[in-house]
Amino acid sequence: MRKLRSSPLALALLLSATGCSMMPDYFRPEPPVAAQWPASVDPRGERDIADMPWQEYFPDPRMQALITAALENNRDLRVAVARVEEARAMYRIQRADRLPNVSLDAAEQAARTPADLSARGRSTTSHRYDVGLGLLSFELDFWGRVASLTEAARQQFLATDEAQRAFRLSLISDVANAYLSLKEAEESLVLAKETLRTRAEMLTLVGERRNVGVASELDYLQALASYETARVAVEQLDQQRVAAENYLRLVVGTDRHDWPEGRSLREQDLIGNFAVNVPSEVLLRRPDVRAAERQLIAANANIGAARAAFFPRITLTGMFGTASAAFSGLFDAGSAAWTFQPMLTQPIFDAGRTQANLDLALVRQNIAVAQYESTIQQAFREVADLLSARERIARQLEAQMALERTQLQRLTLTEARYREGITSFLEVLDAQRDAFSASQAVISTRRQLLSAAAQLYKALGGSREFEGEPIVAAANAADAQEMKQSATGE
Repeated sequence: MRKLRSSPLALALLLSATGCSMMPDYFRPEPPVAAQWPASVDPRGERDIADMPWQEYFPDPRMQALITAALENNRDLRVAVARVEEARAMYRIQRADRLPNVSLDAAEQAARTPADLSARGRSTTSHRYDVGLGLLSFELDFWGRVASLTEAARQQFLATDEAQRAFRLSLISDVANAYLSLKEAEESLVLAKETLRTRAEMLTLVGERRNVGVASELDYLQALASYETARVAVEQLDQQRVAAENYLRLVVGTDRHDWPEGRSLREQDLIGNFAVNVPSEVLLRRPDVRAAERQLIAANANIGAARAAFFPRITLTGMFGTASAAFSGLFDAGSAAWTFQPMLTQPIFDAGRTQANLDLALVRQNIAVAQYESTIQQAFREVADLLSARERIARQLEAQMALERTQLQRLTLTEARYREGITSFLEVLDAQRDAFSASQAVISTRRQLLSAAAQLYKALGGSREFEGEPIVAAANAADAQEMKQSATGE
């Protein structure tokens, strides 16, 4: 007994550690999606995306430089990283309640008693000096209330980190898409300028034929209208190019002009042929799904704290040190002083506040379950759409390229026939419009295929660098080490 009295801190920690928990057992909800991908999806592939870092997946040197710059300079990503530090600090604040907060206190108390209240009939002045270690309102966590709140804060911290990982993965995909959109605008502008040049040559030819009476005024006006239409397209596409540059600059977060040389859309080599496992394995790798599950676990822990509020709360307050009426006698023999004040609080009537807090925790858990399931359903749809698109857009591009070759051959033949006077200029106009539209469609379809591949990297959860296990293990190790140091006084 004497040994326990000499170690009240160790006794408090022992009693607190042996408490029970009111947290309900956590069971991961079954994913509300099909066990297999739809029949329209071909899950076969050559590689596992988990083995491919983003630098390998996006081989374009300029795209890599843009993504690297965005990961360093994007302001929204900086906010997401800061949110992780904020959540970790809040978790550490909550975790501090699991151990006694001991402080070194020094105080002086002086009082003057007037003569008419003094037993001696004259005024007196008294002093008291105290120095010691103080324990302020440490709760013995018999029912796991503090432990539940700590676990909820920890899961919030981990959910915030998963959300930051999800944003980082999304940023990589967004930069790739913005760059591909810029390349589409640039290549479409080049096509439009080349079309404008050829139509200017045709306008000159029709003008010469009109001057010698071979072509009519109507032919010349049609050629002029075709030329002006191409000029309008050039200006429109140039505006789209400027807008694409501005958006890319915003996403990257910096304005530089020394980017490496990039590749054309035709030269891009984005691998979208991944082997895809069953939905439950694929979806649970995604950081956004893991973040939603962390939120669900936090809501589950809050139920434990709300349940524990129905039981008595035991708090300890005390001080051990030295006290004296004179400052010089603080450390004399026999000056030891201590106070110990345990307090038990049992809620009796609070107008239903405690029950309402429990009801609120249960409702929030139901909300978290629904949000988690909704996140999985949205992820399932996104992956299924992109897996389907990677095949169908590839076939669409193949057909579109065949159409472009046909329309260009038709245009060449029609222009030759017009020069020989075999056909009318109206057929030339139709061939020009169809060839231009077919060439633009090839550029747009190729960009769509590449964008689908970029989005698929995000949809499948990226490589293992986005899985989040390292920070969980590091957080657990850091928590255990700090708790050990705090308990042992190191």
